[in-house]
Amino acid sequence: MNKKTIKFFDKIQNIDRRYIYIVVALAIIFPLLIPFNSPTYVTKPTEDIYKKIDSFSGDKSKAVLLSFTHDASTMPELFPMEVSVLRHCFERDIKVFTICWIPAAAPLVDYAINTAKEDFDVQSGIDYCNFGYKPYALRLPIMLGMGDDIAKAVETDSQGRKIENLEIMQDIKNYDDMNLVVDFAASGSAIQWITYARAKFGANIAAGVTAVMVADNYPYLQTGQLMGMFRGLKGAAEYEKLVDVFASYKSEDHPHGRPFSKEIIDQTRVAITGDAVPYKYKKARIGMNAQSVAHIMMIFFILIGNIGYFITRKKVGGKHV
Repeated sequence: MNKKTIKFFDKIQNIDRRYIYIVVALAIIFPLLIPFNSPTYVTKPTEDIYKKIDSFSGDKSKAVLLSFTHDASTMPELFPMEVSVLRHCFERDIKVFTICWIPAAAPLVDYAINTAKEDFDVQSGIDYCNFGYKPYALRLPIMLGMGDDIAKAVETDSQGRKIENLEIMQDIKNYDDMNLVVDFAASGSAIQWITYARAKFGANIAAGVTAVMVADNYPYLQTGQLMGMFRGLKGAAEYEKLVDVFASYKSEDHPHGRPFSKEIIDQTRVAITGDAVPYKYKKARIGMNAQSVAHIMMIFFILIGNIGYFITRKKVGGKHV
């Protein structure tokens, strides 16, 4: 090993760590400030949720329930999922209900609904209904009660209106009608929906979780107890893509969006520069760009650091330092 090489790696080993932090910070900031369309590969757990929700399109006797069990600390990963599912429901004229179990989640539900409905002519109590905050202690009786009669289990919505009097409740009685529950959480709370709503009443359950919780929920996905799962920011980016490619797509042949097709998904994977679709909402995809670049930079520094460590252990003559 020549002296120049050893000297170079010796400098790398002794570089001020603050410069490394600056480079990583810039690798995160630039993709956020200057977004670019990178290819988004859709996986089966996300695809299955999309197809299930889309099967309710235009069916007034079917609905989706979104359960919020998190606070603002996990919004970067969970909020894009919630908005994307709401957009999908509004695009396809699917009835959607929301509920939360901790006080801190109540404003997040309103924020998600208001963000998603900006481009849609939808009304509370007709197209969607927010059950609002319900104390965690009532979670079990509400879960079980909705299996018999939703209006009796919940009684009032976030605005204090009687659930049974709302137009959206026409043809919606229990889990047979509200046939999909999507639990957004930074924990394994989906197991409660599986234990009570699925095991007792046969409800379809899906989960939207942060990346660190994916491994804990995988066994339920593999056994079919979860029919699908959003896995961190990547899952949110996948669903954003599906909504834009299919539900938000407008043409003479498909004025209300087009049906799901594996062929169309495969076509979007071919484009090197990303998906040739005018995105309206792409928070997760922008976040994935920054995350990907940052990970590449960190891997690069780890490799250089390790190579430099082993090289600088030896002197020119081959003797150990």
